[in-house]
Amino acid sequence: MAKRVLAIGIEPGNVDYSAFPQLTPELVRGYIEAQLLRLRDLGYEVTSCLIDLDATAEAGVAAALREASFDCIVIGAGLREPKERLLLFEKVLNLVHRLAPNAAICFNTTPADTAKAVQRWIDP
Repeated sequence: MAKRVLAIGIEPGNVDYSAFPQLTPELVRGYIEAQLLRLRDLGYEVTSCLIDLDATAEAGVAAALREASFDCIVIGAGLREPKERLLLFEKVLNLVHRLAPNAAICFNTTPADTAKAVQRWIDP
């Protein structure tokens, strides 16, 4: 049976790209989709959970975690930076810890290295 992965990240349309003028929501969305496809090609069953930056974020993560059990949960770099998102990152991390206690947790550094992050912790 394929290992299940939940990929949690910020919806690209909700990000301020002023510090990264070379990025656009479309480009970031393309990186995310390419990595999800790469994970599927590697034999993982992948669920994407792109969240807003408001109160609905926690509900979205909780719903995804309750829908299925996961072997690994990757939390995107957009949740960890900038520091203004620290509280949201803590809330997401604690939800994962509480609702998926047996899942490995990993972190990507960019939308382009998600598969590598997952492979550090589980085999397909």
